[in-house]
Amino acid sequence: MLLAAGAALGALPPPGGARAERRSSDPGIVFPAPGRRDWAREVPRLRIGVLGGENEADRLGRYGPYRDLLERTFEVPARLFLASDYAGVVQAFAARQLEIATMSPAAYAAAWIETNGGVEPILCTEEADGSISYVAVMVVRADSGITSLAEMRGRSIVWSDPNSASGYLIPRFSLRRQGINPDQYFSRTGFAGGHEQAIVAVLQRQYDAAVTWASGIGDEAQGFTRGALRSMVEKGMVDMRELRVIWRSEPIINGPTTVRADLPASFKEDMKLFHLALPRAHPEIYRQIERGGGAGYREVTHEQYRFMVELRREEARERRRRN
Repeated sequence: MLLAAGAALGALPPPGGARAERRSSDPGIVFPAPGRRDWAREVPRLRIGVLGGENEADRLGRYGPYRDLLERTFEVPARLFLASDYAGVVQAFAARQLEIATMSPAAYAAAWIETNGGVEPILCTEEADGSISYVAVMVVRADSGITSLAEMRGRSIVWSDPNSASGYLIPRFSLRRQGINPDQYFSRTGFAGGHEQAIVAVLQRQYDAAVTWASGIGDEAQGFTRGALRSMVEKGMVDMRELRVIWRSEPIINGPTTVRADLPASFKEDMKLFHLALPRAHPEIYRQIERGGGAGYREVTHEQYRFMVELRREEARERRRRN
């Protein structure tokens, strides 16, 4: 049976005896001094994975300064790998074509399974309220007349991505736990190819509802403090008055910044310090890559994502039963 009762989904505490997790707000966190490191002999270039779910121009705009800062700080060439979907980053890690990427918790779990433990989480985002979790939300058009999950019976829903926690795995898990079979409850389901695409599909009346991610805190009328909705509001792609949130999941642990497990310990430490100090040292770059405001980053371990690994395995078993 999956580990979920009473706790945030996947947000398990660190193992007993583990040292305290460092946080961006800790005193003494200093941005790394520029200079080439010894680890550059083993990591001569830095390949950075960027998940799909947003158009390429916007991802380049958000991640370009981040890539440039990594390059200037560590004096190794850095390149962005813009995946067309979540699976692209998972596959790139499996092929050892990436050194680092910020992933959804479900995509991290997929990469960990695909690489037989060959990836390692080092940090995750800390929200403005100090939590390290977010929520899945189900949205419908405000003029649809739908006001609750019960009214979605026999309606259509679009999932964001099969490797998304908030956009697929967690909603399906949560619905099954409520006694709802997603494959029978809805009249029609599909995949949009990303969070933005899912919301657009609802606005264009292709589906009645979509699921996406949000911090779950802050002003809902502005798309919360962070998330796909907030990003689309800031880009002028959506007005929250056009949408209604009809369902929220339990808290889900934020996705981790992930590195290959076989990379030098000194490389992992530099990546931790770079990100931990980023919000204060380069606040605009931090805001861009995080799609809104937060409190910085916090160290994490694989143990905190064990639930997501088990959830992926359960979903795979469900899929085999359906087929």
